[in-house]
Amino acid sequence: MPMYADVSPCDYADAVGRESFVDYVIKPLYPNIKRIAGPAFTVYCPPGDHLMLHAAIYRANPGDIIVAQADDSYALAGGNVCAIAQKRGIAGFVIDGTIRDLAEVREMQFPVFARGVIPKPGKKAHVTELGQSILCGGATVNQGDIVVADEEGIVILGKDKAQACFEIAKARAQKDAAMSIEQWQEQHRKTVESKLAALGFIDK
Repeated sequence: MPMYADVSPCDYADAVGRESFVDYVIKPLYPNIKRIAGPAFTVYCPPGDHLMLHAAIYRANPGDIIVAQADDSYALAGGNVCAIAQKRGIAGFVIDGTIRDLAEVREMQFPVFARGVIPKPGKKAHVTELGQSILCGGATVNQGDIVVADEEGIVILGKDKAQACFEIAKARAQKDAAMSIEQWQEQHRKTVESKLAALGFIDK
């Protein structure tokens, strides 16, 4: 699925609604994180528990992005879990929760998007079904949906519409890249002035 990473989440804004974007509180945990894209491997972890996230690193396929719904009171993963996931070819984590061992994760350059960090780990006491529909940062994520994440944000593309969304986003990116800032400004100003006039704005 590397093609989906060819364009920024910003470009996908032309293709999907706000409900497809994960809330900004789920963010990169270190600077200059690389953009990742791939199928979602979904995990639901009950409050205070991280067993199924740990199970998922041995069940997700190379190239998958593990997307987890959890709480932020206890860490879902640490350096060793991230190292195993990276070794198995998992593209990254998108976690509606927290991790720990950030220095280790940053050093290995494993992409993690989460609410933050906390030293205290969760427990391993509850089994839930892997691959179920979850909520992550307010966005619904289904197994196999395409996730695109970078420092600009995170977008969830429904697996049945992902290809069409990519084509729209790619066209937007190419259009912007082909324009100089002067050309963009000219077009932008025409649009702004037209909207202002239609809404009755008058300069004073």
